[in-house]
Amino acid sequence: MNVPVLVLNVNYEPLNVCSTARAMGLLVLGKAEIVQNGRGVLCTATRVYERPSVIRLGYMVHRPYPHVRLNKREVFRRDGYRCQYCGRPSAHLTLDHVLPKKHGGQYEWENLVSACPQCNRRKGSRTPREAGMRLRSVPREPPATAVYLYGRYLNENHDWAKYLEGW
Repeated sequence: MNVPVLVLNVNYEPLNVCSTARAMGLLVLGKAEIVQNGRGVLCTATRVYERPSVIRLGYMVHRPYPHVRLNKREVFRRDGYRCQYCGRPSAHLTLDHVLPKKHGGQYEWENLVSACPQCNRRKGSRTPREAGMRLRSVPREPPATAVYLYGRYLNENHDWAKYLEGW
């Protein structure tokens, strides 16, 4: 019942990912309809329900433009799990403030990059120019596209691709 289900707005815009249990609740209450099954059925003592993969709400949900939440994992994901100074992939990355905190650097997308521990120590509390280091790419907030937000579920849910593309 914890298998992810894609929730679409009435205009087929991807809104969220919820559990099968939550999706079944929305379906039973008549607040949503199944767009794609693909997972078989759920049997109760008295009824058999289709197990949803994608559901669509029966009403429009107005929401502000989504943003990617700023956290360590998302910075690493944006940077492709590579050090932004030497370019090496690493499982042990650290966050680096391009403009160090002691010089007024803030905790924001444009000031945070992934760095391997060696490059982070080498840079220290200096700017990349002072340390003689160069960034591989300009740090900025990643676009909050549906593929970026929900793409990590595509490996197990190939049928979601047609709903995520174009948003």
